[in-house]
Amino acid sequence: MPPKTQIDAFGAISLTGFALLLAFNQVVIKVTNDGLQPIFFAALRSVGGALLIYGWIRWRGLELTLPRATVPAGLLIGAAFAFEFICLFLALDLTTVTRTSVIFYTMPLWLALAAHVLIPGERLTRMKSAGLILAFAGVVVAMVSRGGATGQGALLGDLFALGAAMGWAGIALIVRTTALKTVRPEVQLLWQLVVSAPILLVAAPFFGPVLREPSLIHWAGLGFQIVAVVSAGFLFWFWLLTIYPASSVAAFAFFAPVFGVGLGWLMLGEPVGPGILIALVLVSAGLILINRPAPKPA
Repeated sequence: MPPKTQIDAFGAISLTGFALLLAFNQVVIKVTNDGLQPIFFAALRSVGGALLIYGWIRWRGLELTLPRATVPAGLLIGAAFAFEFICLFLALDLTTVTRTSVIFYTMPLWLALAAHVLIPGERLTRMKSAGLILAFAGVVVAMVSRGGATGQGALLGDLFALGAAMGWAGIALIVRTTALKTVRPEVQLLWQLVVSAPILLVAAPFFGPVLREPSLIHWAGLGFQIVAVVSAGFLFWFWLLTIYPASSVAAFAFFAPVFGVGLGWLMLGEPVGPGILIALVLVSAGLILINRPAPKPA
């Protein structure tokens, strides 16, 4: 498909579907955590995903050489990937999908703040600054308004969700500011999976027994993560980025927390009180402003 200058019907449906996949992914993680210890679950996902992505690269005959200049950045992005998913999987083990979705998808907030300092030409505009304020206010409201999530464990889960958002922003920042930006997206993803797998495997025993009486549904959840999310889902996302403008693709980010809250309520029966709804509105509005392209000069 040739590159396009704006989102068409296929792009809108695809990006909305991808946002729905990411939201459903959090429900799958929440359920699978009941049978597999979260960090061990994340480690198995990285191992399985690395094997499938490597097979995909070989099958397509894509370039797999790793320039020496990319090795430090590759190790760093793999460590950031491990940190992100340690935080995300623990967050979904300790608190609700609805709360995690609102906090985790504030990633563009932290990326915009870091880019303002570290990337020339990406200064904060008034519109982006307003978006940052709204999204940050949403995080504060979500963490202050406990809703159905109570206790120190739930608060810790919120903090882990916040750490996961910052880890995700760190990954995006590494890609944009290091030699890794010269490498194909599939190879970037392979770096993240290959480096994170041993880190997660080593870390897993420190978080308790690696198995929690898993049943078929938990192994199915692991398979879904490996095949539908880490492999097919991310490759589809990268493919969309080659067709549509990145700013237009990013504009659909606000759907993910909306779908996450909706699926948490619909599929898991999680409470959605006024506090989480207010936080969702603030975060979604903030994401729209942060991702809105700057007006072109006349």
